[in-house]
Amino acid sequence: MIIFAFPLAFLLLFLPLLVRILPPLKGMHGDALRVPKTYFEKIKTLKQKSIGSLTLSLNEKHIEKLKLGSLFIIYVLLVTALARPQIVGERFPIKSESREILIVMDISTSMLERDYKLNNRPTDRLTAVKKVASDFIRKRTNDKIGLILFGTNAYLQAPITSDRASVEKTLLTMDAGMAGNSTAIGDALGLALKTLKDDEKKDKKSIILLTDGENNDGSLNIADAIELAKKEGIKVYTIGVGTQEQIVQSMFGININFGRQSDLDEKSLKELANVTEGTYFRADNMQDLERIYQLIDDMEPTTNEDKIVQNVEEVFYLPLIFAVLFSFILILSLRKIK
Repeated sequence: MIIFAFPLAFLLLFLPLLVRILPPLKGMHGDALRVPKTYFEKIKTLKQKSIGSLTLSLNEKHIEKLKLGSLFIIYVLLVTALARPQIVGERFPIKSESREILIVMDISTSMLERDYKLNNRPTDRLTAVKKVASDFIRKRTNDKIGLILFGTNAYLQAPITSDRASVEKTLLTMDAGMAGNSTAIGDALGLALKTLKDDEKKDKKSIILLTDGENNDGSLNIADAIELAKKEGIKVYTIGVGTQEQIVQSMFGININFGRQSDLDEKSLKELANVTEGTYFRADNMQDLERIYQLIDDMEPTTNEDKIVQNVEEVFYLPLIFAVLFSFILILSLRKIK
């Protein structure tokens, strides 16, 4: 499709018509020498006689019309170039800047404890977390997602990427104990901060750290990890999973509720979230877990609305080139006629 950047320039096409219609201004030609009209008629008669025939006179009229027509075409081409014609391509959407979210998940063997319910059936913590986290990943349609799994060791399983399907697949295929039986929260957080380390756009980056235990392994202790997170300035959301109570059925078929001493280090998780301007959440059940991920989704709103762009190519030079060519042709033609 062809459009014009300055379509009002085409109003100049009426300028020659206005010059022809409007009467000349008084004194426009200064003190020109006044010559009687009969003098020009005599000169015209003599010129026609010198040519020798009426046919040649008619040819001159045709040449004059052709010259004026050529000049008008050149003028139209120049005005068209002034209007800046542009070839506009099809409209297509592009993604604006996305957020980077790194999910850091505890897969130690304690995540196999079956104190959650999925579809009214007992299930282990890891299965519940997989379900909710995969739903969260699918929702973040415009964001880049990464995945770190940790136990005794921390591993970057999926670097920050816009290929959310591959991240979700990695998440769903992992098992508890793959990274060891203990819990190295410090090392996992350190790896996450290193992965997201960038001097720019830190407000577009965040970490979701989920665990059911305390830091009991690894080379980086939790205090140093918290200090490092504070220094980097990347927001960290922390989630503590696991019920705080344990229901045990006795041999007589009576359910007995025992107070549960959780291994979860809530104090450190709260401090980590606080110093990074994040939030700490406690997920005692499946419903809590779903609500927490929904809250995080709301706290990290996606601002990546699609922008519509078009490819625009300037072609003003084409009428300009034709105008120059017509001018050369006109000049050469007039020289041959003379």
